[in-house]
Amino acid sequence: MTLPAEAVRWAQELSAPPGAGNLPGSASGVFVGRMDELTRLRTLLTDKGEAAVTQGTRTRAIHGLGGIGKTTLALHYAHTYRHDYTLVWWIAAETTEQIVTGLAALAMRLCPQWATTTGVQERAAWAILWLQWHPGWLLVFDNVERPADLRHYLGALPDGHHLATSRKAAGWHTIAPTMPLDLLDADASEDLLCTLALGKEHTPTPRQRLQAQALAAELGYLPLALEQAGAYLYETGTDLGHYPALLGRVLDTATEGVDPQRTIARIWQHTLTAIATRDPLAVTVLNVLAWLAPDDIPRTLLTPLAPDPVTLGEALGVLHAYNMISFTADRQNVSVHRLVQTVLRHGPTTEADTYPPGRQEAEHLARQAIPDQDSATTQWERLLPHLFALATTTTPHWPASTQTADIYEKAAEYLYRRGRDAHTIPLRTVTLAQYEQILGDTHPHTLTSRNNLAHAYQAAGNLGRAISLYEATVAEYEQILGDTHPDTLASRNSLAGAYRSAGDLKRAIALYETALAQYEQVLGDTHPDTLISRNDLAVAYRSVGDLGRAIPLFEATLAQREQVLGDTHPHTLASRNDLAVAYRSGGDLGRAIPLFEATLAQREQVLGDTHPHTLISRNNLALAYRSAGDLGRAISLFEATLAQREQVLGDTHPDTLISRNNLASARRAVQAIQPSATKAVPQAPSTAD
Repeated sequence: MTLPAEAVRWAQELSAPPGAGNLPGSASGVFVGRMDELTRLRTLLTDKGEAAVTQGTRTRAIHGLGGIGKTTLALHYAHTYRHDYTLVWWIAAETTEQIVTGLAALAMRLCPQWATTTGVQERAAWAILWLQWHPGWLLVFDNVERPADLRHYLGALPDGHHLATSRKAAGWHTIAPTMPLDLLDADASEDLLCTLALGKEHTPTPRQRLQAQALAAELGYLPLALEQAGAYLYETGTDLGHYPALLGRVLDTATEGVDPQRTIARIWQHTLTAIATRDPLAVTVLNVLAWLAPDDIPRTLLTPLAPDPVTLGEALGVLHAYNMISFTADRQNVSVHRLVQTVLRHGPTTEADTYPPGRQEAEHLARQAIPDQDSATTQWERLLPHLFALATTTTPHWPASTQTADIYEKAAEYLYRRGRDAHTIPLRTVTLAQYEQILGDTHPHTLTSRNNLAHAYQAAGNLGRAISLYEATVAEYEQILGDTHPDTLASRNSLAGAYRSAGDLKRAIALYETALAQYEQVLGDTHPDTLISRNDLAVAYRSVGDLGRAIPLFEATLAQREQVLGDTHPHTLASRNDLAVAYRSGGDLGRAIPLFEATLAQREQVLGDTHPHTLISRNNLALAYRSAGDLGRAISLFEATLAQREQVLGDTHPDTLISRNNLASARRAVQAIQPSATKAVPQAPSTAD
C-alpha cells in the first residue's frame, strides 16, 4: 500500500482511544426475545472452530425480511460487547461507495491531521492499513446488498470481527456463514408490546397481557410493526384493547407469512394522524426523509424545512417519540428505517403525474446543499448517498426538472474528476432521462449526457452498453452537428476507444485514423483534442504490435503535450505511461523502467494514490520489473495494485481481473525457479493496461 511515509507511520503508531466507535444510538432501548440469538452470535464470532476461521476471519451475516430486527440485533451486540473490542465501527454498506466512505470516516476519526488533506480513497486505504496494524476490532456492515462487496475486506482484514446484516439470503456461501433471523415468538412479542405501550415501570394486568397477545398476533409478530404500534399506544394513551379496532385486519389471512409493507402501512394510518395533530411539520419532515438515504442524514440538510433550528428540533423530537426515526449519539444526524421509507414512498398521490409527498422538497434540499466548490470534499461525501437515493428512486411518471438533472450531473462530475466514473452510472442514467424528457432526444445537452453515460459504462467494464450508447451518440452528432464538429469528433474518438477495449482493433484503428485526420484539419496539429486522438491512435498501433508506427507517434505526442499542457498535466502523464509501455513491449527496459517510475511518482502526486490512472502506472511498473527479472519488487507492486483495484473498482472489474492474473503469473514464475522445482511451470500471459 503506497501512502505517504508520515501517514504510514501514523497508521502504525496511533491507537484508538478507549471506547472508540461510531455506533448509532444507544443500547438503552427495549431489547426482548433475542437473547438466544445474541448468545449464538457471540459464540459464532468468537469460536475458533467456525468455518470462516480457515479464511482468517470470524464473520457472521444476519439476513431476513425488512423490519425483522437485523440491525437492532447487530446494534445490541455491538453495544453489549463494545468493551471487548479495541474499536467498534459501524458502516452503512448498501453500496461499495458507502463502504469506502465509511472506512474513510474512520481515518477522519483517528487521524484528522492527515485525513483532512487528502481524498476519500486515500482515507479508506489508510483505514485498512490501520486495521491491519491494530487487531481486536469489530466492523459492522449494515444492510449489505451485494455480499461479494465484502470479499476484499474480509480477506485483507483477518485480525478482527466482521458482522454483516443483509436482506439477501443468497450469495453468502463463499463469503460468510449466515444466521437467518425469524419473527419474534408470541411471548417475546407480548412482552415487547406491553413494555412499549405501558412503560417499563408498569406491570401489565392479566387483561392487558391478553390484549397484547391478540394484538401481537394481528401484527404478525413483526418487530418493527410491534415497535410502531407500541410507540403510538404510549404517546396517545390508547388502550391496548382499542387498537385492533382502529387497524381493521392487518394481515391477509388467505396468504401465508407476513407482508411487512402492508402491515406497517395499516399501522401508520393512525400514527401519522396523531403526529400531524401534535406537529404538522413532523409529517413534512418524515415524508422528506423517505427519499433520502436511510442513514446519516445531516440535520443541517433539513434546516430549510423549518423557520428556525428549534422548530426543526421539535419536529424531529416528535418523530423520535413515535419511533419513526433515530439519532446518532451526537444528535447531529438522523436515521430512518428502510421499511418506513418504502411505505412512505408508495403512499397515495392525488394524480399519477405529480410528485409524491416529500419528493419535491427533498430534491429542493439537495439543490440547496450542493457545495459551491468542487474541493469541498467533506460536504460532497456527506451529500452523495442522498443524491444516489434520489436518483435511484426517480420514475418517468413525475415531471422532469433540468435543475434536478443538473445536481446529478455535478455530483457525477465530482466523482469523475476523482477517478470514480464507474460509480456514476445511476446519476448519469437519471440525468440522461431528464434531459431526454425536457430537451428532446437530440439536444446538445442530451447528446453530451448520453456520451458521458457511455463513458461511465466503459469505466465500469460494461463495454456492450458503452458501445451501443456511443454508436447512437455518434450517429446523432453527425446528423445534428455535422461530420466534423468537435463534439462529433470527440464522440467518434470515444467510440474507437470502446472498440479497442473490446478487442475490435480493426474498427478501432480505422475510426482513430479518420478522427485524427479530421482533428488536424478542423482544430490544428497541437490542439489538446488532436493530441488525445493522436495518442489514442498510437495506443491502437501498439495493441496490434505495430511498434514501428506506435513509438514515433507516442514520442511526438509526448513532446507536444509537454510543450502545450505542461510536464505534469494528466494527459502528459498518460502519454509518458503509454510511451513507456511501448518501450517495454519492444524490449527496451532501460528506457521503459525509469519512465514508468517517473510517471508513477507524478501520478501519485497529481492524481492521488488510488486514482485508476495511478493504479495503471503501478501495474505497468510491476510488469516492467517482472520483465527485468526483479520478481520481488514486481510481486509487491502487483499485490498492492490488486488490493487497491478491488477496493476502488470492485472484485470483478476487468482491471481487477488483469491485476489478479498478473499477480498469479508472477507467483508462478517464482515457483518455477525454486530449487525444489523439477520442471518449469506454464505461465499465463501478463497484461498491461
